[in-house]
Amino acid sequence: MAANPDVQVFKDKTALSETAVRLVIVVAQEAVREHGRFLIALSGGGTPAGLFRLLAQSPYADQMPWAQTHVFWGDERLVPPDDAGSNYGQAARLLLNHVPIPAVNIHRIKGEDAPIAAVQDYAEQLRQLAEPGRAWPRFDLTVMGMGSDGHTASLFPGPIPAAARQNPVMTVTADYDGRPAQRITLTPLVFNDARHVLFLVTGEKKAEAVTAVLHGPHQPQKWPAQRIQPENGRIIWFLDKAASPPNSL
Repeated sequence: MAANPDVQVFKDKTALSETAVRLVIVVAQEAVREHGRFLIALSGGGTPAGLFRLLAQSPYADQMPWAQTHVFWGDERLVPPDDAGSNYGQAARLLLNHVPIPAVNIHRIKGEDAPIAAVQDYAEQLRQLAEPGRAWPRFDLTVMGMGSDGHTASLFPGPIPAAARQNPVMTVTADYDGRPAQRITLTPLVFNDARHVLFLVTGEKKAEAVTAVLHGPHQPQKWPAQRIQPENGRIIWFLDKAASPPNSL
C-alpha cells in the first residue's frame, strides 16, 4: 500500500475489541474538543459486534460524548431496518438502543427504499452535515472490515465504477459468497477523506487478503481494500493473530 498503516496484532477478538473501544473514545473526545462534534461511520459484519457491545456498557458508554456524536454507515444491504442482514439493525440492537444518543444524530441508509431513492436520501444526509461548500462531511473515524476476497464496505473486486470516482454514495450489484449482493456504499472519496480509518479484521480466512493488501503489489481491482488510503488521515489495522500476516508479532 502507498499509505503507511499502523498495524497492531492482538491475541484474540476480545483483546482487539477492548483496544478498539478505547480508540473510539479517544478519537470522539478529541473531535468534540477540536470541532464540537464526532462523526463516525460504522461497518457491518461479525467483527465489530464486540466493539458495539463494549461501547454500549459502562465504563465505556459513560465516556462517550453521545449528544455530539453523529453515526453513519459505510454501507448497507437493501433490506428493511429490522431484517437480520441490516447493518443498521445490528448496530441498533447491540449499541444504539442502549446509549443516550439523540435520534436525530443517527443517519441510516434507508435500505427499504428503491436504490436510487436511497442513494439520494443518504447523499442529502451527508450534505446536511458537510462543511460549507462540500458534498459530504469529513468523518473523524470510519470503522471498516474486510472480506476474504479483499472487499471492504461494499467495494468488491473488479473494475472501479465511474460512480466511485465522482459521487460519495453509489449502488452496488455484485455476487458475493455465491449470492447476489444488492447494496449501497460510501465510496473511496469519503473514506479517504476521513481523519482516522480503522480496519477490524479477524479469522484465518482473512490472512491471505490481509497479507496481499498490506504487503503485496498495488492491485486495487483484485484487492479493493487497497483503495482505502486516507490522504490526510491515519489508517489503522487491528488484527487478531489468525488474520495477521506470517511473522507478525
